[in-house]
Amino acid sequence: MQSVSSSSRPASGLQPDVMLRANTFVANRQPSASLRLTRRFMMSALGAFAVMGSNPVHAQSSAPIVVASKSDTEGVLIGSLISLILEGLGLRVERKLGLGPTLIVRSALLAGEVDIYPEYTGNAAFFSGTETDVVWKTGESGYARARSLDAGRGLVWLKPAPANNTWLIAVRGSVAREHGLITMADFAGAVQQGLITLAASTEFVESPAALPSFEAAYGFTMPASRIVSLPGGDTAVTARAAAEGISGVNAGMVYGTDGALAALDLTVMSDPKGAQIVYEVAPVIRADILARHRAIGDVLAQVFVRLNATTLRRLNARITVDGETADEVARGYLAEMHASP
Repeated sequence: MQSVSSSSRPASGLQPDVMLRANTFVANRQPSASLRLTRRFMMSALGAFAVMGSNPVHAQSSAPIVVASKSDTEGVLIGSLISLILEGLGLRVERKLGLGPTLIVRSALLAGEVDIYPEYTGNAAFFSGTETDVVWKTGESGYARARSLDAGRGLVWLKPAPANNTWLIAVRGSVAREHGLITMADFAGAVQQGLITLAASTEFVESPAALPSFEAAYGFTMPASRIVSLPGGDTAVTARAAAEGISGVNAGMVYGTDGALAALDLTVMSDPKGAQIVYEVAPVIRADILARHRAIGDVLAQVFVRLNATTLRRLNARITVDGETADEVARGYLAEMHASP
């Protein structure tokens, strides 16, 4: 399993990548023959929701569209979905899935080396250096701001998925059940009783947008003596530490759509006060590509609208827990969509 990479702040003004949202699990297994759908089947599955218009998009250009993603499970999964959907529309696709951390993929898009990739709305807060602005605390306002900020760069944020992949805290299931811990308010009370030992990245502990934001919203202070601070942002490590009680840990930093949460019997603390930035994943595409292939936005929107948190956790779990590849899961999900009403 691979963690999100960290780097120093570049001249462009972007934050270190560990601060930028991406899941931390990577799939590297080969697909099984059972889920290798033929192109004809993919066209049939996509036909249920494609908006083709009067001119087929495949006739508009022979140049391949470069689809990229970050090197994390959810990124590769959604990048696979985008690739398959575009191919279903008759477009040639060049895949650069798992290209690297946020800074690398974002830079490639800005340089025109990549045409489309999935990004999180909350990351636009860090791209613009406005992470303390309350606009990022709701999905609708954050999406609108991200779209507005990138319009001048020749980029278009298409419709996001209704799933918030933000920072959260999960507690070992047995501890949560024993003490009735459901929300961050409950968690704050448990901290004040000395019941919690938290595993988290250094950035989560120190960034004003992360743990300090939770503390301010819910009126608690996590004692430094009860924090196991890690240099990287790998939620695979923090979640497992909480599940297995490593070093006395019973709570861990996680992301909202991590796939292994249920398998590890972790209870995610809800954030009713909205202390955290909202991170909804959306395709970000170069405006000139969208202008040539306008059907792309409509078709992707009809897929992304169904990618809620429950669905993404389930799909991510098929990769991180069940051992399927991102391509297998993406193909299976499109077939599932075609079969459903």
